[in-house]
Amino acid sequence: MNIEIKKSIKPVNYIDAINFMEERLEQIFNNKAKELIWTLEHKEIYTAGTSYNKTDIIDKSIKIIETNRGGKITCHGPGQLICYFVLDLRGKKDIRKFISCIEKTIIETLKTFDIETFEDKDNIGIWHNKNGTINKVAAIGVRVKKWIAYHGFAININNNLDQYKKIIPCGIKDKGISNLTKIKKQDYSRLNDLLVEKFISNLKN
Repeated sequence: MNIEIKKSIKPVNYIDAINFMEERLEQIFNNKAKELIWTLEHKEIYTAGTSYNKTDIIDKSIKIIETNRGGKITCHGPGQLICYFVLDLRGKKDIRKFISCIEKTIIETLKTFDIETFEDKDNIGIWHNKNGTINKVAAIGVRVKKWIAYHGFAININNNLDQYKKIIPCGIKDKGISNLTKIKKQDYSRLNDLLVEKFISNLKN
């Protein structure tokens, strides 16, 4: 696999990130560029996927950016690790297997920090159960074009959870949102590198 690993330290503008990925997608399709895994943060922003409903917006004053990824409405902000990718699936053409690879990557990475999480076939994302209360800790939103997958997933590390009170995150009303620091206070500085390492390893299988 010939994947470029890109790591942005300063927050990246959301629209700029999407445009960058779409340009890379065309380059990969034409065999003119490497595949990409890109970790970054965004400043506070609300984005809506292709299946979102306007009733999921509680605070009507917030600005929503409509995007072409799958999924519903979510928010990004400081303290949330975003992993974008542009990956060529033309050799495999199995979207379900690819989503499972993402889920496995997040679950295995969090396990190295002694945090047990799980996927849910009815509600996409990665979840944590604390004394019977189920909260989402990672969101997944993927689009596939010309059998090249892009957009990505986001893991809540120490982001502002009050942001989520303004929306119904991912359209799910009966479960909450948490972050890793709330679950377990520890040093997560290695999470970024471990995540990329696991992702590449799982993509090879």
